[in-house]
Amino acid sequence: MGSLVQSKHEVRGGSKPRRLVILGATGSIGRSTADVIEGAPGAFKVEAIAGGRDGAGLARMAIRLRARFAAVADEAAYDELKVGLAGTDIRAGAGASAVKEAALFESDLVVGAISGAAGVEPTHAALAAGRQVALANKECLVCAGDLFMRTAKAAGTKLLPMDSEHNAIFQAMGASRVDEVEEMILTASGGPFRTWEAGLIAKATPAEALAHPNWSMGPKVTIDSASLMNKGLELIEAHHIFDIPAKRLGVLVHPQSIVHGLVTFADGSVVAGMACPDMKVPIAHCLGFPERVTTVARRLDLAAIGSLTFEKPDFDRFPALRVAMAALEHGGAMPTVLNAANEVAVAAFLEGQISFMDIARLVETCCEAAARDSNGHAPTSVAEALEIDHMSRERARSLLA
Repeated sequence: MGSLVQSKHEVRGGSKPRRLVILGATGSIGRSTADVIEGAPGAFKVEAIAGGRDGAGLARMAIRLRARFAAVADEAAYDELKVGLAGTDIRAGAGASAVKEAALFESDLVVGAISGAAGVEPTHAALAAGRQVALANKECLVCAGDLFMRTAKAAGTKLLPMDSEHNAIFQAMGASRVDEVEEMILTASGGPFRTWEAGLIAKATPAEALAHPNWSMGPKVTIDSASLMNKGLELIEAHHIFDIPAKRLGVLVHPQSIVHGLVTFADGSVVAGMACPDMKVPIAHCLGFPERVTTVARRLDLAAIGSLTFEKPDFDRFPALRVAMAALEHGGAMPTVLNAANEVAVAAFLEGQISFMDIARLVETCCEAAARDSNGHAPTSVAEALEIDHMSRERARSLLA
């Protein structure tokens, strides 16, 4: 593929705009993706977008990006979407079938940024249809990683990692082979509770947990960052993306969020992926891959930062990471169970039903119960993954009750 962008305002002669579909267009990743697109005029053409419940916001985004089709998952938001698109030639749709229609639009790249398990089916459909997918949805690989990677291989297409940590590892790997890798390290900021004592963490309020020091993200991801569950989910993702055993994956707490991932090779050399904490950096890398798209993201000034620090994670204060690592080691359907129970637990914490430390306790209890039930195999279809997800949510809700 030819270069897409030569500078912020210049498209290299002869290259066609890259056609995009954005699933999750109204979320934080979707908004950052729109910023990157607008920063590279003429490089991209948005074919379709999809969102969850915000019909008015989706309409504004569709107009902003000049999309041809906009789909809102919540059918109750359809009228809001239609009103917002009145006077334009942008077609509107609602419901799961409309989101899937958006995912299957002819495109060169599908951005998979629908939050939660809701993103699994449309993102898999795009991959199965041979679309290249830039993945920013953890749940796809946590719920059905084996299936997604098999599908990508069978369809002869790529799955590009858009999470900052996996994108850093992807770039650090270059042309190296996984069998040359001794260890892959994902970094964690430590979240708002990095220096808090266990007793204070146990009493933390949702507002305190949502006050992330480095990143601006949606509430679910921000709570996962505060508990370090997000890092456990990312280890599961990395296992699938890079086809690397769990024993060669690790985590370091790095409060500055400058180094996003490190690869230690068999010869002892270490390559780090570094950037300021700005999701526009990995988004731009995926949108332009294998070329580079110029962004207005803040540039890294190591002299101004002065020092970078690293710590080992504390499993006593942040047990969610330990629970997630155990699910990865167990394998099979356990990561699917873990993810479903965690979504229920995080929602319960945000609603004031349980304490912050109860998130990990509830998830671990669900995983232990699932282990007693059977040694379930990894889902072999989206339907099977969603069924395990549904049953695990029901179990978590019954434990809450």
